[in-house]
Amino acid sequence: MAGGEAKKPNAGGKKKEVKKETGLGLTNKKDENFGEWYSEVVVNGEMIEYYDISGCYILRPWTMSIWETMQEFFDAEIKKMKVKNCYFPLFVSSTVLEKEKDHIEGFAPEVAWVTRSGKSELEVPVAIRPTSETVMYPYYSKWIRGHRDLPLRLNQWCNVVRWEFSNPTPFIRSREFLWQEGHTAFATKDEADEEVLQILELYRRIYEEFLAIPVIKGKKSELEKFAGGLYTTSVEAYIPNTGRGVQGATSHCLGQNFAKMFEISFENEKGEKAMVWQNSWAYSTRTIGVMVMVHGDDKGLVLPPKVASVQVIVVPVPYKDANTQGIFDACTETVNTLSEAGIRAEADFRDNYSPGWKYSHWEMKGVPLRIEIGPKDLANNQVRAVRRDNSAKVDIPRASLVEQVKELLGNIQQNLFDVAKQKRDACVEIVKTWEEFIAALGKKKLILAPWCDEEEVEKDVKARTKGEMGAAKTLCSPFDQPELPEGTLCFASGKAAKKWTYWGRSY
Repeated sequence: MAGGEAKKPNAGGKKKEVKKETGLGLTNKKDENFGEWYSEVVVNGEMIEYYDISGCYILRPWTMSIWETMQEFFDAEIKKMKVKNCYFPLFVSSTVLEKEKDHIEGFAPEVAWVTRSGKSELEVPVAIRPTSETVMYPYYSKWIRGHRDLPLRLNQWCNVVRWEFSNPTPFIRSREFLWQEGHTAFATKDEADEEVLQILELYRRIYEEFLAIPVIKGKKSELEKFAGGLYTTSVEAYIPNTGRGVQGATSHCLGQNFAKMFEISFENEKGEKAMVWQNSWAYSTRTIGVMVMVHGDDKGLVLPPKVASVQVIVVPVPYKDANTQGIFDACTETVNTLSEAGIRAEADFRDNYSPGWKYSHWEMKGVPLRIEIGPKDLANNQVRAVRRDNSAKVDIPRASLVEQVKELLGNIQQNLFDVAKQKRDACVEIVKTWEEFIAALGKKKLILAPWCDEEEVEKDVKARTKGEMGAAKTLCSPFDQPELPEGTLCFASGKAAKKWTYWGRSY
């Protein structure tokens, strides 16, 4: 039960608390001050607490239950693919970390180092993993000897540290975050290529089926790909309020680059020595921040039912002369009926808060469905259900409670996705010229443009769009390519265009 969910009011302050039902509200509006609104929502919705080290956050149970739901799904799916879980140390020596030059260059500014133990300086500083390629691959070379040792497919659920200095944002940009990282090795490139896309599809499902967020599957540019890798694929989300893209999750084909650096070779069936082909892939707690940004509103969080820790909150609404015990019993019975049917339901029996205050509290926390039971509902053997996503109310006979609640939760999940997709699609602008590109960028659009696929041109676009809002860059070239008529020119260089690519500012 949710008996201790909120702080109790000060002694003697009960009357004031009951009257002031809007005391819970947000002071910032999503459309007016997005950054402040977001910071307020994640704290007031009890997802995080700020910590005394900048860029680090306490993940509260409301957040962890969402993470666990996604983890349960993803872990089961990768196990079907014969991926096994393991755990490697948090620390990495400088010699190993610096072995792959492009890789360390990409991460160098973010690496945190341990330089002291107690009061004595360490002879050799030790890095804290920003990612685990260099931690794991020396051991892959030890474990892989022949073709029978392949494929080697490992995953670890862990934390990583990237000492970000620019604008830390809960979930989106933090110095420590939780993630899974998969690291696999194959005998052939075909096997590696196939897995890259299998994993990317799982990431799409996490976003679209669980978090109700539409994403675009595509390939990163050479400039934006994983440092030291062969190519990078990603799922890209978009935040209409800020006009920024978000890299949702990445699945990289590392090629044979790391295999050469770490001497990961095997003897093939012909007795010849060959290098392995490798992949790495990861998604993190950033997913949760994207969910808050996309679905949240001026009342607080809006959680998709599939990931909500509590899917249904039952609130008793007794009046002065009402049969209070009868109402409470009906609430308990409702919770029990729903729980037995596999629905995550709780009741809020706290007597020091008014029903109105409770409504606001659970709306702030984003619970998908509220059920109210008052004297009228008791008399009519029904309950009143109120949706969090659109505030629609419906009276449900207790006899068909489970069926109708399941249907409502399914409708809420679908509606959140449909609304988010509609808003995202309305922000997509197709441009063909530089002038159109700059105009669309000024309107915070997600820009789809024909591009010549040249690194220097992308660098030039970044340089020419640099400003207070940050530079524009490629987000991804979608796998689902619109037709590119012959003779189409690149919007930025005027050269022949090779593909359609999404551009914009990003987190």
